[in-house]
Amino acid sequence: MDEERQIRERYDLTVERIRSIVTEETAAPLYRDYFQKTAKFLLKLHETWNRVCSRKIKECTLKELQKENAELYEDIVGERYAVSYANPTYAVSVMGPEIGQFLSVLYTELRGEIAYVYEGKLLYLTICNELFIEVYNCFEEAETPDYKELREILYWYASDYSDVFLADRIEEQLNPECSFALDIIRNSDLTDLRYLYQYGEYVSENEWKTAQFLNDLPQETIDKMAEVYTEGYRIGFVNAGIDLSKKSVVNIRFVLGFERVIKKAIENFAKMGLTPTIYRAALSLTTKNRNKVGYYGGTANKQYEYDHRFDQGLILDKKLVERKLDVMKHAYEQWKEQASRFAGPAVMEVFGETPFAPEQKEEAVTLTEKQEKLSVLYDSKAGQITNQYIKGDERSFTIVAYPVPEIGENYAEIFQEVIRINTLDAKVYEKVQQTLIDILDQGKYVHILGRGENRTDLKVQLFGLSNPEKETIFENCVADVNIPVGEVFTSPVLEGTDGVLHVSKVYLNELQYRDLELRFQDGKIVDYTCGNFEDAGECRKYIKANVLHNHETLPLGEFAIGTNTTAYVVAKKYQIEDKLPILIAEKMGPHFAVGDTCYSWSEENRLYNRNGKEIVAKDNSVSILRKEDVSKAYFQCHTDITIPYEEIAEISVVTEEGRRIPLILDGRFVPEGTEILNEPLREL
Repeated sequence: MDEERQIRERYDLTVERIRSIVTEETAAPLYRDYFQKTAKFLLKLHETWNRVCSRKIKECTLKELQKENAELYEDIVGERYAVSYANPTYAVSVMGPEIGQFLSVLYTELRGEIAYVYEGKLLYLTICNELFIEVYNCFEEAETPDYKELREILYWYASDYSDVFLADRIEEQLNPECSFALDIIRNSDLTDLRYLYQYGEYVSENEWKTAQFLNDLPQETIDKMAEVYTEGYRIGFVNAGIDLSKKSVVNIRFVLGFERVIKKAIENFAKMGLTPTIYRAALSLTTKNRNKVGYYGGTANKQYEYDHRFDQGLILDKKLVERKLDVMKHAYEQWKEQASRFAGPAVMEVFGETPFAPEQKEEAVTLTEKQEKLSVLYDSKAGQITNQYIKGDERSFTIVAYPVPEIGENYAEIFQEVIRINTLDAKVYEKVQQTLIDILDQGKYVHILGRGENRTDLKVQLFGLSNPEKETIFENCVADVNIPVGEVFTSPVLEGTDGVLHVSKVYLNELQYRDLELRFQDGKIVDYTCGNFEDAGECRKYIKANVLHNHETLPLGEFAIGTNTTAYVVAKKYQIEDKLPILIAEKMGPHFAVGDTCYSWSEENRLYNRNGKEIVAKDNSVSILRKEDVSKAYFQCHTDITIPYEEIAEISVVTEEGRRIPLILDGRFVPEGTEILNEPLREL
């Protein structure tokens, strides 16, 4: 109680000080507007905090809540972003290169307080307010403060408070008692859309229209959606031979609007002995770059998120990496019992938003070459720590995706089609896919050739079987961890995997790529380009940051052939190919994943297809290094790139004797027993 009182006293002092900043003229005129506007924003959050604490927010009408939500995010939405201090271009134009960039980063960090207000995290609010005041004091003492001093303030904020923000992040992942979002889902009347505004996330039309749409669906449809989601999760453990009964925690990740399905899924998971953890996606400088892992609302501005993806570049150094890793290790040690019972994530994604091609801004923070290596090092070490406490061979996952209203006027029809796609008969696909695998198992390599303007000419080397009667190279993937059904995949042999992978247009991790081309030699990327920008250097930076995740190269971790021609036809019918998530798109043609294999951290688990054959192609010459030095084996990324059927001239298996067996010719499946896959294509 004394600690809570002390935090409250600290917070009240910050509010009093910030209130005076609104009218003060002690900062130089060049920076005064920034500090006064930011102070007004923080006071607006204080007013919201008071309503949340007094529960008066529960009495607000839907229109009042919508108005407040819009006001909290209006600074970064639409045209307003052009003159927002959150926009590094504007901030730099007003306040100069170094100071403008720094204050833009600071303002973005302070905007994280929106979430803290609704979650009731008074300590977080206090820490951020104190950061703002400390920076402001520097501008009172000097007309233009020393830039190094400002960075030091931000550095020690991130370092000192890692044991608050980062440690809490790990607890929220593992401890079901951290139940902020769970309480909203369980205790709200989901037919009353006011519940959407209790999270503090940005609520766009996508979220409330999705909730409205789901409220109109019959309960049996909701039950069906939830069952696909939770059964896929359960079956993933069965297929991997992992004992789910030893686990007690499932991490649910979803987008606002789907609460009715999630509520039913929680009931289903409870029958499996699993209690959910649900944490917020937004991250702070004290953790790592912002990304969407957890639950999240609408995207107020994708360019804003893109502009600030490398804000850590202002402060990232080796000591900070070591500090965060120490905090992470300590937090997992504190929660190691809960970590041992953590089953893994169950993810419900959305798709259908307008594809985003970002603007590259020179005013935005970027990572130096040294920082890129530090970022890669952090990811590697963090992955090792996580796997020490949440062992890869003892966990699983599932992931499913549904459209949002932004996909277009046929939203309701498309949603029903996606439900159909997500519930296709797995037994039919299992049989057809086994036909393909029986042919692939005869191969030395697979040759993929593009069609028309597609420049793909790639040879993928296959694992050699020592006992074909009992072993197989490819996994027969039906609807379990990756929903929907429809692919066969393997970890290719890197040595001898050579050539060019090209796709005219693809949407990866919410970013659009045009004329993406990767060149492989012995299974590793040796060159890359795209057509997003006129400047070839900018194209390379874009790919390195967002596909290679700042690695100098990545191996080909997966080769697969998607068989879900039903999904392909639906995409063509509604012209939504460029809006589909990779989860569905990867089932609509051959796809190639750069980064880790599908079996990373769980290679020792013995896996079998339903015909009893053991899947033996799980490693490559990089991942096998885990037995010598685990830091060299994994990249903490896995990005699937799909070539659509219409861009494929040929996929053929080439045997040791040189015999060529075609699987796909001119976008159609060839082998006897796979004709059923071509039937949906007749609608085109």
